[in-house]
Amino acid sequence: MVAKVNSLGIMGLDAFLVAIEADLAGGLPSFDVVGLPDASVKESRNRVKSALKNCGFDFPTSKITINLAPADVKKEGSVYDLPILVALLVASGQLDARLENAAFLGELSLSGDLCPVKGVLPMALRAKDLGISELFVPAANACEGALVAGLNVYPVDNINALHMHLTGKKRILPATADLDIAQSNHSLLDFSQVKGQYEAKRALEIAAAGGHNVILIGSPGAGKSMLAKRIPSILPDMTMAESIETTKIYSVAGLIDSRTPLITARPFRAPHHTISAIGLSGGGAMPRPGEISLAHNGVLFLDELPEFSRNAMEILRQPIEDGEVTISRVNGTVTYPCSVMLIAAMNPCPCGYYGHPSKNCICSSTIVSKYLAKVSGPLLDRIDIHIEVPPIEYSDLASKKDSETSAKIKSRVNAARKIQLERFKGLNISANAKITPDFLHKSCILSKNAENLLKKAFDSMGLSARAYSRILKVARTIADLGFSEEIKSSHVAEAIQYRSLDRKYWFR
Repeated sequence: MVAKVNSLGIMGLDAFLVAIEADLAGGLPSFDVVGLPDASVKESRNRVKSALKNCGFDFPTSKITINLAPADVKKEGSVYDLPILVALLVASGQLDARLENAAFLGELSLSGDLCPVKGVLPMALRAKDLGISELFVPAANACEGALVAGLNVYPVDNINALHMHLTGKKRILPATADLDIAQSNHSLLDFSQVKGQYEAKRALEIAAAGGHNVILIGSPGAGKSMLAKRIPSILPDMTMAESIETTKIYSVAGLIDSRTPLITARPFRAPHHTISAIGLSGGGAMPRPGEISLAHNGVLFLDELPEFSRNAMEILRQPIEDGEVTISRVNGTVTYPCSVMLIAAMNPCPCGYYGHPSKNCICSSTIVSKYLAKVSGPLLDRIDIHIEVPPIEYSDLASKKDSETSAKIKSRVNAARKIQLERFKGLNISANAKITPDFLHKSCILSKNAENLLKKAFDSMGLSARAYSRILKVARTIADLGFSEEIKSSHVAEAIQYRSLDRKYWFR
């Protein structure tokens, strides 16, 4: 007898239907799994056999063949344990149920309990698109799958409970998910804790409002890392579409918290400078998302930028520009989104005191140049805002005056981002930093004086076409913060000053 059960597989963020076919035939007892399974899928034979016996079911003493269709697509992971077991129960006559509109996902323990698996959210979304109405998943993954409206997701603790549900003896209630789950912000660091650095705070407010990339340059102890780590507290609220996109990536990476399955706080990823290029971009035999994709719709913070390997830094160039990273392997090619706000911090030289007003730099000009050259011109050109973070003054540190809170800054950031979302409605543009070339001049309307100022800056500073467009985008954000539809000369002037720091350090 041949039995067929639905399951799903995943390649990158794209899920696909997998039909689990079980055939019991005469001959010497054996248990074969075909259909391009990897090692973890082949190991499911032992888990399924033990789970059946330990839960009181009979293991068929037949020639068992399990086919995972389509047979030309690589299958990986332990997600197929449960559907293989269900197919065997149906094929051996131990389960009589209509399963045409159901799909099964889950890893089995030897005792028959279900263990959580990765990628449930994208697979649940695909199941709904395919017309599947019931999805059976491990209980730990149920809230994640229940984020998909219109799909009944059943939390399964063990195969005995599943058998009783499918035979109508004891029903399992579908899981529910609260789409308004609010993740606590109490642990977020606040800008009110930062004394002084008003210019840097202003620049980071602009960056947060428009989603712009930033580099912070300054001596040790000036507050670069302190400022960067407080950026999450002023980032605009995520839209539901952004939350779903980010949650899908974390689901595939196996980083979902079962208590708060929907990610509503923008990610802040801060990898150590020893990370490899693959760790940043993603990879592996079956490519997994890297740090740049895990920061999607949030912040990727690279502290001590010149200490990162050259390969790691240069691999960022195309993803920063395109908002996605494509990884090609023998087993297939996957594309992960990576629309990130890049925040980089660095010292101006190895000792950290080049250009310091009171401390002497011990580095020679050759050493300084060699250190700065670790950050290439093309990468620097992709960073919209360059900020010099000067040493903090004693008067600022000793001041009893309260600094502006992150909540106040965030209210302005949210107002500016709301303007952008309205402006770009239906255009798949989330912020000013993502304005496409065809819409740049339509959305960035300059006054006559502003246009003249930008022309002078372009000629005198020798700006590239990319630098020109990024200045326009930053000026657009500054104007939005000021609730001005027209970009004025003051907006352009402020945007230009954020592109001048490279002339001081790199192009001397």
